[in-house]
Amino acid sequence: MTEPAPIVEPFDHLPFGSDGKSRRYDTARYRGAVGLNWYLCDPSLQFIIRSRLDGPALAWAEPRLEAVGELMGGPIAERAEETDRNPPRLEKYDRWGHDVSRVVTPPSFEASKRDLLANSFSDPAFRSEARGAGVDPAPMAAAWSYMLNQAEIGMTCALGTGGDMVVRLAEEFAPEDVKARLADLVGGAELGGEAAQMLTERTGGSDLAALETTASPAGDAWRLNGLKWFASNANGSAFVVLAKPEGAPDTGRGIVPFLVLRERRDGSRNGVRIRRLKDKLGTKAVASAEVELVDAEAFMLAPGSGPAGSGSEGRDRSAVGGGGGAGSAGGDGRGLARMMELTNGARLGIAMMGLGCARRALVEALCYARAREVFGSALIDQPLAQRKLAELIVEVEAAQALVFDGFLGPRLRLGAPLIKLRAARLGITAASDAIEMHGGNGYIEQWPVARLLRDAQVNTIWEGPDNILCLDVRRSILRDHAETAFLGRLRSALAAAPSGDPATLDTVSQSVEVVEEAIGAWKGLDGATAEARLYALAALMVDVYAACLLMEQSGSESADGRKSLVARLYVRSHLSRDRLRGLLDPPDDLERFKELVDGTFADRRG
Repeated sequence: MTEPAPIVEPFDHLPFGSDGKSRRYDTARYRGAVGLNWYLCDPSLQFIIRSRLDGPALAWAEPRLEAVGELMGGPIAERAEETDRNPPRLEKYDRWGHDVSRVVTPPSFEASKRDLLANSFSDPAFRSEARGAGVDPAPMAAAWSYMLNQAEIGMTCALGTGGDMVVRLAEEFAPEDVKARLADLVGGAELGGEAAQMLTERTGGSDLAALETTASPAGDAWRLNGLKWFASNANGSAFVVLAKPEGAPDTGRGIVPFLVLRERRDGSRNGVRIRRLKDKLGTKAVASAEVELVDAEAFMLAPGSGPAGSGSEGRDRSAVGGGGGAGSAGGDGRGLARMMELTNGARLGIAMMGLGCARRALVEALCYARAREVFGSALIDQPLAQRKLAELIVEVEAAQALVFDGFLGPRLRLGAPLIKLRAARLGITAASDAIEMHGGNGYIEQWPVARLLRDAQVNTIWEGPDNILCLDVRRSILRDHAETAFLGRLRSALAAAPSGDPATLDTVSQSVEVVEEAIGAWKGLDGATAEARLYALAALMVDVYAACLLMEQSGSESADGRKSLVARLYVRSHLSRDRLRGLLDPPDDLERFKELVDGTFADRRG
């Protein structure tokens, strides 16, 4: 990338000026993350990939990962800023005054979408190619998402929100002709932005049982009427929509998912009308809207949803939960539960978004701290700045271990809510820390970190805020007894940890036992108190989960012991607080600061 010529201004040679002072505002020195290869500059990501792929598989994968790293750190990141300034807009009416509800996306969005689809690691064709080469595509797909989310989480949502959910439900329950039409729309891929979900209404986001959208029978289909208050990816072509069939109970058991396409079976425009696009704080790339459903043709996505005479004979079609094609109350009483099972999987995607925001914030903070000079030396050489950067490095690598374990490790019922609880929140705090590291510049929209903070805030809302995640932790323990598998994962991670730091290993081992004790004690609390203490329980569980994973990682690293250092610093911060608040802790976070930085960020620009 060619650097612009320096700008000379009239006041560049004032009496109190000096070459040393002018270095502070030498614009050519302030190069952030954009323009870097986001795979090659990320040793922590390379560590994870190499722990999952080796030999010929790694040789096949790394050139492709490097190509994507170049794409994400270059054109995709550059266009993200343009899309943020010029977001999608709504064309409500055509020139004849007809309601067309058309979302027009900017050229920057369309160009990035084309590049991302052409280089997707989730595409069925790519997965088939990878498996043919003997390569597990899952680590590559996770790395792809991780790098994209550093550029723009709104694009991730615009491409993938609800797509897999729509396809999976339709494949199981939709009529054959509708499945064929859906396959044409989404191209058989899990990615593409053609599919989305419409859940939230004015009655409340998390309290889905209070929704009002109503489904009425219409032959072998249904008609939906209602208002969805916050529908992301409103320019999609296929939607999963929650509604209550006529005659169903006004409770969660009355909710049924339906498939709604942009066009009816006969090719005419369906009753999906966009009132307005939301003027959001961030994630400008994804078009979020208020959507009216006016006699929208829909197809039930539930057992026994076919028309009479198509395999649903012999069922009691008069009772809710008894099958339910058109003409009955419909559904099996598990529509909301089925959606929540799928939504729980989507929480890992939101956690990856939070991690992406945090990683980008860390890199921008490091880039700025290296260039900025204060009090006679670079900001990165100041002890307090080193303390903050070291904390960021440790927290980001802990969240990275959690998120990648969620994607690539054993599927724990407790994993998604706990991982999202930590990673989504870290995206906000890391972006805030990066703004502080930039000082006043960080608060200005022309610098990259202001948008990071605006974008990151949505991750604690999408797919459930902290309180909803904690309620899911309760449900996982009381209904599914999911703590057994969770504790098993913690102990298996510790079994792979090295014995070179017995004090840290002993602290983490004791903490696992404390988690088990805490879950047992929590179960004995009365209902209201138990609910009020859920956050404390969940925070303890995810603290120990991350510590165990970092210990596990330190067992497979090279001889330099850097991951052991990260684990020790994390344990010291989260599990070993003493009454002097760490004042007398060994100063290894400062003494080995360069090692911490070099292991998380490699900027080879001159």
